[in-house]
Amino acid sequence: MELELRNLQKNFGQKEVLKGISFSTEGGKAFGLLGRNGAGKTTSIRIIMGVFPADSGEVLIDGKPIDYNKIQIGYLPEERGLYPKKKIIDQLVYFALLKNMDYKSAVKSVDYWLNRLGMSEYRNKRLDTLSKGNQQKIQLITTLAHDPQIIILDEPFSGLDPVNAMVLKDVVKEQISKGKIVLFSSHQMNYIEEFCDKIAILNGGKVVLQGELYDIKRNYVRDKLIVRSENADRIVKELGKCCSLTDTGEVKIQLSSEEEKQNMMKILTEKYDIDEIKVFEPSLNDIFVEYAGNQG
Repeated sequence: MELELRNLQKNFGQKEVLKGISFSTEGGKAFGLLGRNGAGKTTSIRIIMGVFPADSGEVLIDGKPIDYNKIQIGYLPEERGLYPKKKIIDQLVYFALLKNMDYKSAVKSVDYWLNRLGMSEYRNKRLDTLSKGNQQKIQLITTLAHDPQIIILDEPFSGLDPVNAMVLKDVVKEQISKGKIVLFSSHQMNYIEEFCDKIAILNGGKVVLQGELYDIKRNYVRDKLIVRSENADRIVKELGKCCSLTDTGEVKIQLSSEEEKQNMMKILTEKYDIDEIKVFEPSLNDIFVEYAGNQG
């Protein structure tokens, strides 16, 4: 299954929020939708979900306009939206019923996910008696209980401790392996790099960069080396101003050209005790700052 946004445009009054957004992603892969606040991410997500229509453009599934009677969407919002005073089982079943599940199937699915996330003991508790991390697990169940084909995760790891983050990682990987379309919107670039094959960066209502993350990184000029060595200080001292130490104690070497790469590697390995040497690739954070730094 393929989800495609084709030339979406949206105005709110005189403000042009989306200026022809287009990208696509397919089932079994995670897609990162990135951009600073105000870039158009939330508006794009709401149009995908059918919260409101685009002024022009289309949301397509396998080349046809999305049919919300056939396609289920699970949405994990950045701002959690549950009822703190209500019993957990009651509200989880209620949300599943809103997604067109019958009562028996809803209870069965909710109990499966409570057990899957280690939350069964809280089944009959009020939400406000749970820790923040466990409340986020309950919110995740509302996202997944109805077995959606498209899963949209907005800042899913925000505020999670390492243990709960690992639980969420496992669940997300499981959903991807089942062929679901998983769309991330996050400012935590390490998670995007871990999960996403493809990305799109929005800036000022336009897509300013998109594609396979591997290819995007490979397209940068490969004229820098990263060296890990016990002789790091000596390397910097002897090679001079083309070198610098990184925050992690590695040596970053600026080459005069890509063609110098093999020769420099040979010099380094023959002269110094080298633990690791590799071509420097920009992090997703570096790429994000470059393309989203100046909001259009």
